[in-house]
Amino acid sequence: MNLILIALLMAPPPEPVKEDIFPLDPRHNHASAIVELPNGDLMACWYRGSGERTADDVQIMGARKRKGAKAWSAPFVLADQPGFPDTNPVLWLDNQKRLWLFWQTIVANQWETAINNYRVTSRWQGDGAPAWDRGDIMLLKPVRIVEKTEEFARTLPAEWQSRYERIVSRAKDKYFSRMGWMTRAHPLQLLSGRILVPLYSDGYSFSLVGISDDGGLTWHASEPIAGGGNIQPSFALRKDGTLLAYMRDNGPPPKRIHVAESLDNGETWTFARDHEMANSGTGLEVQVLKDGRWLMINNDTETGRWRLTLSLSDDEGRSWKWSRALEIDERTEGARSSFHYPSIIQGADGAIHATYSVFLNHLKEGEPRKTIRHAQFSPDWVAAAR
Repeated sequence: MNLILIALLMAPPPEPVKEDIFPLDPRHNHASAIVELPNGDLMACWYRGSGERTADDVQIMGARKRKGAKAWSAPFVLADQPGFPDTNPVLWLDNQKRLWLFWQTIVANQWETAINNYRVTSRWQGDGAPAWDRGDIMLLKPVRIVEKTEEFARTLPAEWQSRYERIVSRAKDKYFSRMGWMTRAHPLQLLSGRILVPLYSDGYSFSLVGISDDGGLTWHASEPIAGGGNIQPSFALRKDGTLLAYMRDNGPPPKRIHVAESLDNGETWTFARDHEMANSGTGLEVQVLKDGRWLMINNDTETGRWRLTLSLSDDEGRSWKWSRALEIDERTEGARSSFHYPSIIQGADGAIHATYSVFLNHLKEGEPRKTIRHAQFSPDWVAAAR
C-alpha cells in the first residue's frame, strides 16, 4: 500500500484537458474571457462578427458550462449595440458575488472612438444571458495625462522625440484623452473593496486604470502608464502592497512584455519598462494563485502567435523559473495556427481555466477556421516542466 501511495505522489500531473467551446466558425471569433460563477459553473465571453472595429455587425457572445457538464452550451448574445461593433469583453466576479460584463462599442470604426460599457448583476443563474441589474458607461478623465506624456517624452533619445510629438499633442486634446479606453484582462479587487479595471488606448499606446471605491457606482481614472508602447495591462498584487501591471508590447523592438509598478493602489505609476520575457505584441494575463505563486499566460516569441506559454513564479514575479507551452505549432510560417488573446482564472478547486482564440491559418479565409478554446489544468503541470 505504501508503494502505491508513493507511486501516486510521484506521478506527473495530468495533461491539460482542452475543448473547443463551439465548432470552427467562418466568422471572426476573438478576445475571450472566462469566469467561474459561485455555484461552480463556468461562463465565457468573446466577440463575433465579420471583422473587428470596422465591422458593424460585431456582437458580444457568451456560453455556459454547467459544473460537471461535458460540453458548453450553444453560444448566445451577451451584448449588442445594433449597427456598431461591440468588442473586447471581459467577465468578472466581485467580492459580493456579482457578475460584471465590461465591453466597448466602437462609435466611428476606429479604436480611438471606443466607449466603455458595463453591466452588473447578482442574478447570474439560469440559461443564456443573465438578467442584468443595471448598466452604464464608464466616462473617465485621465489624471496628469499631459504631464506624464511630456515627462516620458523627455526620457527618449532625440531621434524619437519628434515621433512622439503626435502623442503629446493628443494628450492635450480632451476628446482623445477621454475616449478610446478599452478593457482586456480581468479587473482586480483589493481588500479595501477598491475595484481596479485595467484599460488601455491604441491612440496613445498607454495603459490606465478605471478605479471605483463604492462598488462600481462611480469611477475615476488613474494617471496613465506612459511608456514606449504598452497596452492591455494585467494586474498582480505583491504581499507588500506593490501593484504590478504586465502589458502587451505595442512598440518598437525588442518585443518584450512591459511592466510598471504602483505604490498607491493604482493611482500613480512608474514609466513602463521592458521585462526580460518576450512578447510578440499580443495579449497576456497574470493571476496570483491561492498558494501565492503567480501564473502568466503569454505568446513568448518575438514574432507570431504560434506558441502560447504558461510561466510560473514562486517569488511574486521577480523570476519565472518554470515555463511550458500550452499550445505550439511549429509548421512553416503562414501555415501555423494562432493561439492568442488568453484569459485565465483559478477555480475554487484550485484548477486553472484558460480560454483563448484559435485560428487555423492554413485554411482559407471565409472557411470555418476560428473558435475559442477552453483548457483546464493544474499549475503543478507547469511546475513539472524541465
